[in-house]
Amino acid sequence: MIPQLALFILQGLTPKKHEVKIVEEEYMQLDLDEECDVVGISCMTSNAYRGYRIADAFREKGKKVVMGGVHPSLLPDEALAHADAVVIGEAEGVWEKILEDIESDNLQQRYHEPNPDLDRYIPKDFSTLSKKRMYNLVPLQTSRGCPYDCDFCCVSNIFGKKIKLIPVKHVVKDIQTSGARNFIFLDDNIIGHKKYARELFTALIPLKIRWIGQSSISFARDLELMKLAKKSGCKGLFIGLESVLDTNIHQYNKLKSLEDTQQSIRKILKMGIMIQASVIFGFDDDTHETFGQTIKFLRKNRISVASINALTPYPGTRVFDKLKEAGRLLHEKWEYYDHHTVVFQPKNMTPLELQIGKIKAKTDFSKIFSIAERILGNLRMPVYYIAANLGYRRLAIAENRRMREFASHQLPDGSDGMDWRHI
Repeated sequence: MIPQLALFILQGLTPKKHEVKIVEEEYMQLDLDEECDVVGISCMTSNAYRGYRIADAFREKGKKVVMGGVHPSLLPDEALAHADAVVIGEAEGVWEKILEDIESDNLQQRYHEPNPDLDRYIPKDFSTLSKKRMYNLVPLQTSRGCPYDCDFCCVSNIFGKKIKLIPVKHVVKDIQTSGARNFIFLDDNIIGHKKYARELFTALIPLKIRWIGQSSISFARDLELMKLAKKSGCKGLFIGLESVLDTNIHQYNKLKSLEDTQQSIRKILKMGIMIQASVIFGFDDDTHETFGQTIKFLRKNRISVASINALTPYPGTRVFDKLKEAGRLLHEKWEYYDHHTVVFQPKNMTPLELQIGKIKAKTDFSKIFSIAERILGNLRMPVYYIAANLGYRRLAIAENRRMREFASHQLPDGSDGMDWRHI
């Protein structure tokens, strides 16, 4: 339910002679009989099939359909079976050309601008953002690209390893014109370019806003930068811990050791910035013991909130290629490639054991005792902490219930088929 930015960028790029309507299907009803000439659809892997069905329906009615987003960028041939054209990568530098080509009846199948000009300001009308979105946040972006190039991530494939920066003055203008107080930075790493981050945080201070974002844990190495971020209104950061096993940490070059990770967590929490840690289960070094070890680590280090996921081998990533080559993919039904559902054969357990272990870990982390225990490291932001944890607790309970219902109907003898107490 995190608000996205792509459609608002497209709207801002569209010449004024055209009328634009944005429909966010999570919150709004889609009208397949809408009077329009062109339909633009942005989708990720897990909702690609839904995007394809919508595209097919509009094309049957004679509408031109252009698809973009992560999944069509990685699998343009697949998307072109449902669309008239596909935008690979970023829309800047190609969207206006697409509209011109449609008007001149010269639409091409593929459009790609590998080095778009981000210095140009693109106005964004956030007035249509649904009030139902997560914490009423307005989306912003300051950079694209990521230098880490992890096996399970496709960001560098789409945006490159070099960090491309949007002028700070443009970010400030977006904030001022939005009239909002609460923002989310969608950057893959808000501090990826330290000099730029300092300039950005300094510019945010007089605006008196509140914001959350995503950062590498190396953020903790720069005390002055952390102080600037806090002063600029930073309330929390999504940080990819991924694994608490030293072997996995070394593999992805996040930090030198698990001890470095723990020290960094303490520094960030002490600054009064909440940490939403991303944890992934399903790496080849993971065993049945990994679930309990991970939750023990998260609780011991007073992690504010945790996003606990199953490893998802997205197309376009090295982990997808490796698992496919080894015959370990269970299927390629994209709607199940969603962080929550196990879609491959793990090395040291069955897919069902990984599925249940992940859900059990999420449930344990969200228990009331765990929330009360971890608040000791989050006393500088108790209201945000409690609200976030109660929200995640509801999600964990719902996922646990769905898994038990599935187990009672699908597994032998109408039982869970596994001893949940020892997963």
